Amino acid sequence: MPYLDHNATSPLRPEARSAMERAFDIHGNASATHASGRAARALIEEARHEVANLANARPEEVTFTSGGTEANALALWGAVQGAADAGAPIERLFVSAIEHDSVLNTAASIFHRIPGIRRADIPATRTGLVEFDALRQLLGKGGERVFVAVMAANNETGVIQPFADVAKLVRDAGGLCLIDAVQACGKVATDFAVLDADYLTLSAHKLGGPQGIGALVTKKSAPVAAQILGGSQERGRRAGTENLLGIAGFGAAARAAGNRDDSRLVALRDRFETGLRRRFPNTVVFGKDAKRLGNTSYFALPGIPAETAVIALDLDGVMVSSGAACSSGKARPSHVLKAMGVPADLTASALRVSLGWNSTESDVDAALISLEKLSGRITARRVA
Repeated sequence: MPYLDHNATSPLRPEARSAMERAFDIHGNASATHASGRAARALIEEARHEVANLANARPEEVTFTSGGTEANALALWGAVQGAADAGAPIERLFVSAIEHDSVLNTAASIFHRIPGIRRADIPATRTGLVEFDALRQLLGKGGERVFVAVMAANNETGVIQPFADVAKLVRDAGGLCLIDAVQACGKVATDFAVLDADYLTLSAHKLGGPQGIGALVTKKSAPVAAQILGGSQERGRRAGTENLLGIAGFGAAARAAGNRDDSRLVALRDRFETGLRRRFPNTVVFGKDAKRLGNTSYFALPGIPAETAVIALDLDGVMVSSGAACSSGKARPSHVLKAMGVPADLTASALRVSLGWNSTESDVDAALISLEKLSGRITARRVA
């Protein structure tokens, strides 16, 4: 069955599955000092090195979490509380309007719960990029310690953000910066060693690892207060017995994703979009005028509701989505498209095809054939 929803979850890579199967034979707790415990610890640290290598970070900068959502929450809440504990509290929180819900909702929670912190949204352009000049103006006011959260690549449109420039701008302003690289890492270079960001977040299941495991990469100088308290696991930043199976799979997936072939996915995406325009001349591709992830196509076929299309394709055995996985099934429009100024009628028709490590030309062609069949049925009903 053609699976074209890798931005939601990429199927488990064989390398990750094998690593997890081997981890089943390790019975010890990684905090124990006996042989089985040491074996578990060795496996975790090996995986930590692999994840660090993928982001070009140091292993000691990597904290394993339950996923990208927790990593973002730890970065935001951890920075706010850690900075306050250090006597240099964050006073303003800047978040781009196209961020993932895990960042937007956490920022809203901080804004409502912590007195004295003010929030400002960084607008987006019609091409799907954060407004760099608007952020520059916000930071130019000075006089306050700021925290800025910007994603590396958008999970819906695939538009690659100027995250390195943003991080440098924030660093020069004396602020703290979070780069959400959940969709980008393994698809574009995210070099934490040279990036001026303080925090970088990752998620295993976006690059062919298991669900339920992610990571926060933190610069040594950046404040971070633990949000889950208990033992001293993860250098005191996240208590609780480590998810050995998930971490093993994450490490193997990170190693495999580091050997990416961008040109193959770009060719598949271009094949799909060329086929769309040939069959549907009125196709609208969101973010097409910006640099995008090679695996992502976010588009609208005017007059075909997204919900209808997702169901029809699913009945044909083709799996796509109508946007962010965390928003699927909810009766609300894409906040990303809203921030881009996309009209409501186009937003209602928005579909996302996202490719991955096991995608093929036949998957792409099956989606095009299914969409063409659906269009024919809708046209026939209208004529009748």
